[in-house]
Amino acid sequence: MKLTEIYKALKKGVKAGIMEIKKSNIIQDEQTIGMVKEFNQSRKRLMMITGQRYYEADPDILKRKLTRMIDGVSVEESYKANNKVAHSKYKLMVDEKIGYLLSKPYTIDCEDKTYTEKIKDVLGKHFNYTLSGLGYEASNKGIAWLQPFINEQGKFDTLIIPAEQCIPIWTDNSHKELDGMIRVYESTEWKGSNKITITNVEMWTKDGVTFYTLQDDALFFNANKSNDIDAGGPISHFKRDDVWVSWGKVPFIPFKNNRVEMSDLSFVKPLIDEYDKSRSEAANYVEEVKNLIFVLYGYGGQDLHEFMRVLNEDRAIPLDDKESGGLETLTPTMDITALREHYEQLKRDLIEDGQSINKDLDKFGSAPSGVALKFMYAGIDLKCNALETEFKMGFENLLYFVDIYLNEINQGGYENVEVDIVFNRDMKINESESIANCGASLGVVSNKTIVANHPWVDDIEKELEQLQEQNDTYKLDQVQMIEDDAGGITDGNAD
Repeated sequence: MKLTEIYKALKKGVKAGIMEIKKSNIIQDEQTIGMVKEFNQSRKRLMMITGQRYYEADPDILKRKLTRMIDGVSVEESYKANNKVAHSKYKLMVDEKIGYLLSKPYTIDCEDKTYTEKIKDVLGKHFNYTLSGLGYEASNKGIAWLQPFINEQGKFDTLIIPAEQCIPIWTDNSHKELDGMIRVYESTEWKGSNKITITNVEMWTKDGVTFYTLQDDALFFNANKSNDIDAGGPISHFKRDDVWVSWGKVPFIPFKNNRVEMSDLSFVKPLIDEYDKSRSEAANYVEEVKNLIFVLYGYGGQDLHEFMRVLNEDRAIPLDDKESGGLETLTPTMDITALREHYEQLKRDLIEDGQSINKDLDKFGSAPSGVALKFMYAGIDLKCNALETEFKMGFENLLYFVDIYLNEINQGGYENVEVDIVFNRDMKINESESIANCGASLGVVSNKTIVANHPWVDDIEKELEQLQEQNDTYKLDQVQMIEDDAGGITDGNAD
């Protein structure tokens, strides 16, 4: 049975039928259970978790063990140097991207200024923080999910739902519209003195939501969360005067990282792993080569593995016969030139393949011009263009829910108004050059365009308002001066 069919069956059921469901408390839905299992074991979900783990500087290198086979058994070579040098290269790449595109306040471009103010008021002053959170989520996991809802105070609110908890059911292959959403997450409860883990399953459609728990490959109806079931059916999305109301759409909005919904880590993970490995091997080389190399005489049958273990643990070697046996040491010469060249090339590959900011001062100098800066930011510009396109689509979907909320509070009527969100990028520029260009553009392009490109302006609309006030004040002063001059002439003639 499909998700939508389960929901419709519950909704259409009479009260007696619903009570029967509550009594049996179990829903046999092999398809949904199969989807949950498949998603939990999928590579896509694994990469979501891995992306978050790498952003938190917890890469695979930290799990590395040095082993060797002895008599068919893998044994860890604990006596060997095993440095695990984890770098936060990936975190830096994501931070650069989000800081570049989403750190500055966004701008809403709309001819209807009243509607613009209402959107800002509904979304709240901290929505820029929400956009930043969506950016990190999408970059690390390929897609971010924003859930709109009406909070306990009756206000519009949003919540970022972790992508590894969400199983979307799309209506089309291009993933533009949702037919349903299965959310699976774990929570803990106390039963007496025992702490137990519960797997929660939420089934969302455009009409409402039903709640279950997953135990032993079976779905159990969660009457505690669906406590309004006695009212005649599964609960809908929000309440209006104690009556459940539907949004008319599945209340989950996708904010994709790119068209293929892949994380930034997917494109650079092998390079990052190799970079960590190379730097770790360089550290191992330095640590091991600085020690002496031991040359044994008369120990032909000695197990070298055992010899090195005893040497590292006891720091001494017993010699039974000085004449037939002996030990000498050699001081090696360190040379890691080839290794250094290898990881330096990996660093350059990471910048190129990860579309990061090129900080090679040998090429661009310590104070690069506008053209050089564009070359430096070319990669991150391309990456942010993909994110910006998907986030604009997500914002457009969000406005659907904002419009419904405005209708609910009797401030609606804006369904067909054209609105666009503008992300103001935080690109480092040559300020003197940029200001000179703005001055040279007066009379060629609009003042709004000039203000938007001026390096000292953060809020375009506010700056335009201040300019208007300044111009109005100047005009009043000019009129006053003319009147004063005219009064002086009249008084002079009268004399």
